[in-house]
Amino acid sequence: MSKALLFSSAKTVDDSGSLQHCLALENQLHQHDIDITELTIDPLSTPWHSEIETNHFRSGCGPIEAIARARELIHSGQSEAVVISGKDLLRSGYERQQRLDLMAVYGNDYPLTEAYNELAEQFIHRHGADAQLFHQLAHHLFENYKCSYRNVVSDELAAEQLPDERWYNHITPLFRGVDCANPLIDFCGRLLIGNERVTQLLKIPASEQLEITGVGLGYTPGDGKQHVEDIVSYEHLEQAYTEACQQAGIDFAAQFRAGDALLETYTCYPVVPIAFLLASGLVDLLEQVPEFLDQHLITITGGMNLAKGPWNNPALNSLIEMHQQLTHSPQHHTGAVHGNGGLGYKQGVAILKKYNG
Repeated sequence: MSKALLFSSAKTVDDSGSLQHCLALENQLHQHDIDITELTIDPLSTPWHSEIETNHFRSGCGPIEAIARARELIHSGQSEAVVISGKDLLRSGYERQQRLDLMAVYGNDYPLTEAYNELAEQFIHRHGADAQLFHQLAHHLFENYKCSYRNVVSDELAAEQLPDERWYNHITPLFRGVDCANPLIDFCGRLLIGNERVTQLLKIPASEQLEITGVGLGYTPGDGKQHVEDIVSYEHLEQAYTEACQQAGIDFAAQFRAGDALLETYTCYPVVPIAFLLASGLVDLLEQVPEFLDQHLITITGGMNLAKGPWNNPALNSLIEMHQQLTHSPQHHTGAVHGNGGLGYKQGVAILKKYNG
């Protein structure tokens, strides 16, 4: 069985960055007559409820589903090389009302803010907690994201881009503006994945390669208001995490606690990263979350709140960042990226580790 190796990543965000490195390697593969399977993350402009085309992926879990598909194609020998691409010009490509209309995926009578709040209420009830504890957890989460964000941008830029005071006001009984994803970003990203023959042909150094060792996926029967109770169990998230760890042959939580691993949880609203901490066994109780967050960074980007969330592409951005940070880190050898689809009906976890050659 061929190893699935992530060997190149590139992105542009607003007016910075370049895809040229990835595109040049893709061109080399074409010159060697190696077919590249293309997997595409749908943009916001693709209607949410339309039929999903072959090799297209939709929702915040879409990039994790895509990397699972890429791993399957490489392992089975159906493809030697795969590119995963996503593009969404959320800041400049839509009129404000058009963007809001497209984001109203559950209809105008059930806006995302109301859906998030209802999900949080049921989550709190399920864990015997109250609004005061939830507000405390949301505060600690955002402080954690700020620490990660300052690691990837300059102090000056971080100070400029931190939300102003109005975003700290509550927009629902359980959420402040800063607690939810900020989608206003122009994003374009690419990942190149291949087998060992491809990476040798392109003379990619082992130090630039990550092996996709495990990808777990979990689903509830459906999404939306009528499935909130199914979603807040997060049994499907635990299933996805466990499957990824079993495929990778590791105890990720133990490696993360030991400081040997990087993590990017999906931070569209506080319930989701909290659910990941519980489902992975990183914490056992909600009351343990603040202390854990004081000791461990649970994103490498600043989360979707600060690094921003380009609709279906945040986990693609996270996979790109994981490739770039993990291959340059002497301390960390493993990374996990979490994806959440819709209100949470799709959950995915991808585990990557440094390639030893």
